[in-house]
Amino acid sequence: PGSCRTICECSEAAKTVKCVNRNLTEIPPDLPPYVRNLFITGNRLGRLSAGAFAARSLPDLSALNLSGNHLRAVDAGALAALPALRQLDLSGNPLVSLSPQAFGEGDSSLEELALRGALRDHGVLLNVVSMLQSGALRNLSHLELADNGLLLLPSGMFSTLLALRQLDLGGSLLVGLRNVSFQGLGRLESLNLSDSSLAVLRNGTLSQFRSLPVLRRVGLGHDTWLCDCTIEELVAWLKESDQVEGKEAQTCAYPDKVSGKALLKINGSDLNCSEPVDLPSQLQTSYVFLGIVLALIGAIFLLVLYLNRKGIKKWMHNIRDACRDHMEGYHYRYEINADPRLTNLSSNSDV
Repeated sequence: PGSCRTICECSEAAKTVKCVNRNLTEIPPDLPPYVRNLFITGNRLGRLSAGAFAARSLPDLSALNLSGNHLRAVDAGALAALPALRQLDLSGNPLVSLSPQAFGEGDSSLEELALRGALRDHGVLLNVVSMLQSGALRNLSHLELADNGLLLLPSGMFSTLLALRQLDLGGSLLVGLRNVSFQGLGRLESLNLSDSSLAVLRNGTLSQFRSLPVLRRVGLGHDTWLCDCTIEELVAWLKESDQVEGKEAQTCAYPDKVSGKALLKINGSDLNCSEPVDLPSQLQTSYVFLGIVLALIGAIFLLVLYLNRKGIKKWMHNIRDACRDHMEGYHYRYEINADPRLTNLSSNSDV
């Protein structure tokens, strides 16, 4: 075909076509039907519109690499005409839109999806979450979401990926996995969390790791562990588990007094955790004690009032009489000032 003679490199023996760094703005129109591995990388496609492959008969295409093409949008139905597609690489594209229906309305046969560095925009992350949760990619066995600076993973993001074996979340900004569920990923073999901002893994997450029957590799390299009292759960898991490769190299990043110390060598004396602090219980106890003190003060006050009721009553009467005499004096002065006949008396006498 013409494109293989001009802008692409084609090998019928290898069933492979490569259109690399050709400044393409659209998918070549005359790709050979024998292609199984298609590399269209380093171009300027910009957008993958609906039916981008519909006019090209590619019944055997199983591996499609579209990395580094300045793609910003993948429309609904853009990949629906590729029935044999098993591997898709969209890495290195500044995506802002990835339609949940990009593979059509039914379930896709896709097994491997690479989105390394392609989900920097929050909107496209939500698109991917919607696609995954819809069950359209339930056959995925390999999902790569590395180098996307992910701050958080929406709850239930992986709930339908029951066939998933490898999950790459490296190079993220995750500080913890409190809301992330790995339940149901019974086939998960490898989980990469390296080069992230993980500061702590709590017991709930560690329990999930323990419950995954075939999980053999958890990557935690170059994470920034905060070695306070909460790190004891992680240290205990590292000591008992063989799931972490190179666990001896895991070290504390904070605080300064234990910075650089291996997690496996951390003990209670380093963390000053001999007496666990239960802040909610302490606050509850303080509130109860304060209520009791205020009740006692109120009771004492009422008792004092009761014992001195006669004196208080006499004191109230005295105040009433004094106020009445004072007001009568003001009233008499007003009458004198208001009567012209008493004006001289008012000026020459002291009322």
